[in-house]
Amino acid sequence: MERNAYLQLKTWKDKKNRKPLLLTGVRQCGKTFLVKDFAKKEFTDFAYFNFDGNEGLHSVFDYDFDVKRILDELGTVVSQKKIIPGTTLVFFDEIQDCPRAIQALKYFCEDMPELHLIAAGSLLGVALRQEGISFPVGKVDRIEMYPMSFEEFVRADGGERYLEGIKKHPLERELPSLYTEPLEKYLKNYFIVGGMPEAVQNWVDSHDYKAVEETQDRILRDYGDDFGKHTTKDTAVKLRLIWDSIPTQIAKENNKFIFSHVKQGARAKDLEDALEWLVNAGIAGKLNLITTPEIPLAGMADHSYFKVYMSDVGLLRRKARLNYRTVLEGNKSYISFKGALTENYVYTELQSMGIDAYFWRSNANAELDFVTDFEGVLLPVEVKSADNTKAKSLQLFCKRYHPRMAIKTSLKNVGDNQEGETHIWSIPLYTLFRLKEYLYKEMNW
Repeated sequence: MERNAYLQLKTWKDKKNRKPLLLTGVRQCGKTFLVKDFAKKEFTDFAYFNFDGNEGLHSVFDYDFDVKRILDELGTVVSQKKIIPGTTLVFFDEIQDCPRAIQALKYFCEDMPELHLIAAGSLLGVALRQEGISFPVGKVDRIEMYPMSFEEFVRADGGERYLEGIKKHPLERELPSLYTEPLEKYLKNYFIVGGMPEAVQNWVDSHDYKAVEETQDRILRDYGDDFGKHTTKDTAVKLRLIWDSIPTQIAKENNKFIFSHVKQGARAKDLEDALEWLVNAGIAGKLNLITTPEIPLAGMADHSYFKVYMSDVGLLRRKARLNYRTVLEGNKSYISFKGALTENYVYTELQSMGIDAYFWRSNANAELDFVTDFEGVLLPVEVKSADNTKAKSLQLFCKRYHPRMAIKTSLKNVGDNQEGETHIWSIPLYTLFRLKEYLYKEMNW
């Protein structure tokens, strides 16, 4: 299955000032498979080292940080083949289990820049924030990897012709039913399957919803098992409480994350460290409040008021025990969670595009789902789960702050209109991956 991150790896490989690469991302999002595929296609040789439970491998880094000695021992003793800088791709997997190997990346950067070295780990994001880990600041390149995006899912499931077809259409032109009908179906299936590579591969091979759910259940169990393996008993209990509360909190009309809803009487100071663990592990993500959308938005964010989303829309659906038939067929009672699932989808799509976002709320209780300042442009995004695109909050935001461009994304076809100083684009949920194209067109970039 093709991954967009593959192109990022190629760019890193060819950089003149290339540094060792840290590849982070939620567990089972495909990091190891991608690197092995990349090595097979782009390098003459590949040297793979997994630090998980391998004390002998850890000991290579105990003596000193002489990278020539380290590389010689890795090649001669561990892999039993010579590692040649410039020819061999070296991969340190599960590197979070060996803090000195993380520290050694600094010396590989300084003393052997010609070596292609990638380091990854399922809980690397957590490890890099732990006390006692000496992080090689300024000495590594970084790529964040996510579950498969909707575009990647469609391509994997045989829909590349639709993707290529709509990319040839002018951005402002309505899409014919030749595209809209199959892409709406793909979107429903994506809400069910999600983007975890194993679940997607299972779907592509079988098109069996039950088989996919078995895979999703195992992934969810594995996430839960990680809580006990990599934290204290007390922290693991807190992690499970928060983890189990996410679908319920997302479904609420005012879906601000409230710690007392995790456990009666619980306070933020008792649980916030556990929530940060989930965020650092990539399992969950926080969307912070903006009340005054001044650029840069990061400086205006209220970190005490936020929503929490899951890293994968399919896992959210399964964890919430939402039946796949409900997604496919609809139901009069399937309203609030449909909106929540759609918001989570947009959140993960923005992440996959490298777009940091926030949400906006006024004192009058108007709320806008997403606001970003990508490329220095204030861009509000209103999300609707069906084809009803009435957006009073977006209108209020545009009237008050006068952004040059705004986005409404729903199941409605492509369209645009002008409201005051703001050009508002209507983009179907299934073509949201073209968001940057609309931005670049608007700004004449």
